[in-house]
Amino acid sequence: LAEKKVLIVYAHQSAGSFSAAAKEAAVEVLKSKDCSVEVSDLYAMKFKATATAEDITGEVKNSEHFRYAEETKLAWDEGRLSADITEEQRKLQEADLIIFQFPMYWFTVPAILKGWFDRVLTLGFAYTKEKRYSNGIFKVNKTKALLSFTTGSQETMFSPTGINGDMNVTLWPLQNGILHYCGFQVLAPQIFWAPEDATPEGRSAMLAAWSTRLQGLLDEKPLFYAPMDCFDCESFQLKPESVEKLVKEFGPTAGTHCGKPLLPNNQMKAGV
Repeated sequence: LAEKKVLIVYAHQSAGSFSAAAKEAAVEVLKSKDCSVEVSDLYAMKFKATATAEDITGEVKNSEHFRYAEETKLAWDEGRLSADITEEQRKLQEADLIIFQFPMYWFTVPAILKGWFDRVLTLGFAYTKEKRYSNGIFKVNKTKALLSFTTGSQETMFSPTGINGDMNVTLWPLQNGILHYCGFQVLAPQIFWAPEDATPEGRSAMLAAWSTRLQGLLDEKPLFYAPMDCFDCESFQLKPESVEKLVKEFGPTAGTHCGKPLLPNNQMKAGV
């Protein structure tokens, strides 16, 4: 069997953090499973978070009205993207699995990781109008991706009756709008609920559960998203026959719910 390659995109400032411990656990277990593991430590790299014309070497096509997607598509075609972007794109192309390890900030990823998504997943390289969602570019190699993150809030606060709202709704823009959009097979997220409030034993148990999961991570089935052929190719609405097939008591997914109750854990567990 060919060696599996794993990329960990890590976004925490402190080596003493729980996020760092989770990242180290992943490196250790995956290497023991004969995977090659590469870590992009974004803060240590001083990774640039802003999407600007500096990301392109040489002239831009339209300096008066700079449009990032179009300009970076052209630069990608011509091999003129900045070195930090092309290096991350290389790592992505080689990986069988990508783990994003971060603390949740304001219900999403820290700015430095959002900048990684904005700058690395360029038009042409990571998606096109034709190649997205279940027809996405990373579908070809069956590349898997998952979010592994800590929260500040307790799990109950992110429940359907909790003050933060349903975590499945929070995850939809990240997992559907970025990962599935680019054709990744999205694995269930690894959520470390409020490690700061846990006892040392509680934190150790969280890491032990993660280490156990990592043993079989590459064999896990991905989350369900309605395939592109379920949608009309002009309006991008679910076709009537797809509605009939997919919509029962619940909507098919947390985002495309057809006005029905949300399927419990649709963005948190595979096979629901």
